[in-house]
Amino acid sequence: QTCALPIFVTTGGKEMAEVKQLPKREEVPVELTWDLTKIYATDTDFEADFAKVKKEAESFKKYQGKLRENGDTLLEAIKEMFAIQRRLENVYVYASMKNDQDTANAENQAKNATVQKLVSEVSEKLSWFQPELLHLTIEELEEAKKQAPELNEYSQNLREWFEMKDHVLSDKEEALLAGASDIFSAPESTFEVLNDADLKFPVMKDENGDDVELSEGIYGTLLESTDRRVRKEAFQNLYKVYRQFRHTFAMTLSSHNRTENYVAKVRNYSTAQEAALANNHIPVSVYDTLINVTNKHLPLLHRYVALRKKLLNLDEVHMYDLYTPITGEPTLKYTYDEAKEEALKALAVLGDDYLSHVKEAFDNRWIDVVANQGKRGGAYSGGSYDTAPYILLNWQDTLDNLFTLVHEMGHTIHSYYTRHNQPYQYGDYSIFVAEIASTTNENLLTQYLLDHFEDKKIRAYVLNHYLDGFKGTVFRQTQFAEFEKWSHEQDAAGKPLTADVISKYYGELNKRYYGPDIFNDDEISLEWARIPHFYYNYYVYQYATGFAAATTLAQNILNDNPADTQAYLTYLKSGSSEYPIDIMKKAGVDMTNEEYLEKAFDVFEKRLNELEKLIG
Repeated sequence: QTCALPIFVTTGGKEMAEVKQLPKREEVPVELTWDLTKIYATDTDFEADFAKVKKEAESFKKYQGKLRENGDTLLEAIKEMFAIQRRLENVYVYASMKNDQDTANAENQAKNATVQKLVSEVSEKLSWFQPELLHLTIEELEEAKKQAPELNEYSQNLREWFEMKDHVLSDKEEALLAGASDIFSAPESTFEVLNDADLKFPVMKDENGDDVELSEGIYGTLLESTDRRVRKEAFQNLYKVYRQFRHTFAMTLSSHNRTENYVAKVRNYSTAQEAALANNHIPVSVYDTLINVTNKHLPLLHRYVALRKKLLNLDEVHMYDLYTPITGEPTLKYTYDEAKEEALKALAVLGDDYLSHVKEAFDNRWIDVVANQGKRGGAYSGGSYDTAPYILLNWQDTLDNLFTLVHEMGHTIHSYYTRHNQPYQYGDYSIFVAEIASTTNENLLTQYLLDHFEDKKIRAYVLNHYLDGFKGTVFRQTQFAEFEKWSHEQDAAGKPLTADVISKYYGELNKRYYGPDIFNDDEISLEWARIPHFYYNYYVYQYATGFAAATTLAQNILNDNPADTQAYLTYLKSGSSEYPIDIMKKAGVDMTNEEYLEKAFDVFEKRLNELEKLIG
């Protein structure tokens, strides 16, 4: 599943506040719902595949101890393993999406829970394969390829597996680690339960004087309020609750970091950072270069904060002032049908074939459009190799929702091209390249709007939308990445990560990022306690690298050089047939070099200049 960036301010707050007015699932017009019968016509079909996965995973052990016999046996084992995973993906996608469309439905909940358990069981049943495979020498592998030439169709898989040879343990040790996956995820699970279910937030007055119960969902909406009293109270009330549980959150985070450091050490990595990035074969230098180059350009973020201070006429800028609109609401409003037409115009630069698949998504119920009672909030693009690349939305008639639509469509067409141009074994792509496709679409929409609207208010809003997106995706996610690296290093050095130690570092880091015009509220030093992505194992940096790469690629496409556009489409079709770094090089972005980051910051500066001039 690939998702719109779940940064600080969330979408969906208004839907949560108005949940009593939302339609029930069965009341939503069918044409505005996704068609999951294309995956399984009935639940009986789903249950049959569920049983097959369970049976096939159990029988896979018949290959154990035999991979060295001959090339044909090795080939057969690889093909069967992928077949099990392929069927499992269909089962997983169906259950999770059924649950997402109505999380209050007990039957959907049960179905999703049983599949989650199945995923863990299958992982354990297949865990012996890679350690045994890596007992083969390179010479034995080459001989197997001669015996079964079809093995060459899995060359990239074999390359990736064998490059992990020094980090894969014995069969028994791998089985132990796989079986302990639930135990290792306990800190994250505890965080989620505490954060999502157990925390109780106070009731406060919104800008209309109505009582609203504060929650993570509605917090983002309140922070966008033009009433400063509302923003301040939401900010202070939210963190008042987190302060009460800061020691518990420090324990879950430090336990998570300790687990990752332990597993990295067991697998013979020098750091947890190296282990995490090795999953996608990303050099550690990519991560560290992002932090270094972003720090060099922090004065741009300081300028943006100063601009907010000026336009909002504030004596001092607090952290709760960073999300309220500084240009006013635009006159642009889009119904879903109007947004579809605008999306097609904005993406036309990618060519007729690309647009034909966007229309296919619109016309064939790949999209679950509107909010309903119990529906998961936010937006994402999902699906498996054998399904449509579905999209979940919670539509409102806003410009922001138009951006969400083209963002998720970027993921969906990336998935479509990959699955229609690569065999199953290469039919997916890493998260490292996933956000590039979606954010490139956002960049194209930004330029389309700037090219087609002369109205100063609209232009100012679009420019500020881009700058806010850059702030939240590049600057903010890099700040998170820098914190994540520090917290792991502290644990590795045997230094205790108490709530006070973490908060002191985070507060200083936040001040450094936002600069001299920010009033560094005490509350913001607790922000680390509420960020779920700190439990995702060096995940957030990819949002920042992806946004920066997308900025460069969008500029290439808009330069109207057919070769650049074709290189971009080739990237969308590449799946995992090569390493992510190599795929992006062919697309026109070398992410081992800081040049793509410099280009992205250059675009940010030019648009900041334009906004300052436009408003000035």
